[in-house]
This record gives sequence, C-alpha cells and structure tokens, in this order.
Amino acid sequence: VQLQASGGGLVQTGGSLRLSCAASESTLEYYAIGWFRQAPGKEREGVSCISSNGGATYSADSMKGRFTASRDNAKNTVYLQMNSLKPEDTAVYYCAARSGVWSITPGRYDYWGQGTLVTVSS
Repeated sequence: VQLQASGGGLVQTGGSLRLSCAASESTLEYYAIGWFRQAPGKEREGVSCISSNGGATYSADSMKGRFTASRDNAKNTVYLQMNSLKPEDTAVYYCAARSGVWSITPGRYDYWGQGTLVTVSS
C-alpha cells in the first residue's frame, strides 16, 4: 500500500486545514487509517484514526474537538480536518494504514506515506 499525504501548508493561529491521504494501486476501504505527527525533536504521536468503513473514529485528547478524521472510500481518500490550529500543532503529518482494528498507536501500522508539513504561525 503506497500512501501519500497532502494538503499541508502555512496557516495562522486559529485557522483550518484539511489534509488528504490517497493511495495508489491499492484500495483503502480495507484498511483502518491513522493520522500521526512528528514535530522537530519529538517522538511521533497519534492524532486521529478511523475504521475501514468510517463507522468509528478516535482523536487524541489534545486534539478532540479540533481534529477529525473522515473518509470517502469511493474516492479512495481519507481526510484529516484540523480546526482552531495552534503553533504547537506545527509538525510533519503522516497517514498510515493497517489491516484490522483502528489504533492510535504508531507501531501498530504497517504502511506509511510521506508526510506533509503543517506550520502554524503565531
């Protein structure tokens, strides 16, 4: 499974971005998708995840109410809607796929895409 995250960029504090995760040569509908981020000098952390059919989502405590994962299996794309962005949200954001139950733990994912950089200015 080859994944590609896109949609990152520079945004002001309080702004919004929507990231996309697309797959080439694979069908994402069979996979749970997780969103993760890694800031300079920090470990990779879970942001949000979604089940293969989109029926279940989960966001990490610090992102609840601000970040939400969704998916459109007809378009073979998964999204991360990010609202009320803060400077501490600045990081490279990655999407990843796994067969099985969704998880917010990075080590449980098998396939990773290249990240997209999100920079939130103060």
